Amino acid sequence: MKLLVTGATGLIGSSVVEQALKNNMEVHYLTTQKNKLNTISGAKGFYWHPKNQEIDLKCLVGVDTIIHLAGASISKPWTSKNKREIFDSRLVTTKLLKKAIEESGNGKVKNIICASAIGIYSNSDEQIFSEDSEIVQDNFLQEIVIAWEKESQKLSYLATNFSIFRIGLVLAGHGGLLTKLALPVKLMAGAAFGTGKQWQSWIHLSDLTRLLLISAKNSWKGIYNAVSPNPVSQRTLIEELGRALGRPVFLPNIPSFLIKIFLGKRSILVLGNQNVSSNLIVKKGFTFEFATIASALSQIYNKK
Repeated sequence: MKLLVTGATGLIGSSVVEQALKNNMEVHYLTTQKNKLNTISGAKGFYWHPKNQEIDLKCLVGVDTIIHLAGASISKPWTSKNKREIFDSRLVTTKLLKKAIEESGNGKVKNIICASAIGIYSNSDEQIFSEDSEIVQDNFLQEIVIAWEKESQKLSYLATNFSIFRIGLVLAGHGGLLTKLALPVKLMAGAAFGTGKQWQSWIHLSDLTRLLLISAKNSWKGIYNAVSPNPVSQRTLIEELGRALGRPVFLPNIPSFLIKIFLGKRSILVLGNQNVSSNLIVKKGFTFEFATIASALSQIYNKK
């Protein structure tokens, strides 16, 4: 298998590239920085400039699988400038990828796999969200993901097998939201947000990486939730984080109104409430190495 990976230097992308190389796959990756064309040992970099709609078409030579993970962080302040970057880093890159495949003259790609997010679902205390759940937009996060998936779907006719993975909270020790949650816990200042009852649907980075590569190997089609089978409450996540780090969590929850004052609309990132089902990927035969929050955090922080 020969891969082309976008977002290859991000948390998920770097893990996918590393594992693909270990699996003796050929890997191409796209970068917006010309000085990073040779920075990933064993992989081959190609330049692109999405805003200018520039891309080196040689990136597609011999490629049978594209894993499209490009997208700016949504955790930065939602200023008008940053909102534009959040949208463009997803939509403009996808448009350029589509243009490149069409202009390459190579015909259909065997597999195109696109990242999405469980942020596409509404907030609910009671509903369990499956891939078929109705999507009703009521916040900026949903606006991003709905537009992202709509643009990604335009790649479907360029692939024999097209899939989208709605990714939950990715747990890793070297990046992402978990590192931000862990810092106050390490300092004995850990506390849950809001009621602490809101559902957190998560997945260990290692499981997510395997899931994406297995889906490519077996040519999956359709939309899938990339989450573990055991979501937890926000309070449970913080308490389990404390156990993994050997730090007690004894402070009261941080009230929702304070979080909204400090984060504004971004507060949905920590107050969002989504119980997302992994049943479909389990039915496809995927098995989790880290199915529980305790096992995931233990591996990350204790290396057991």
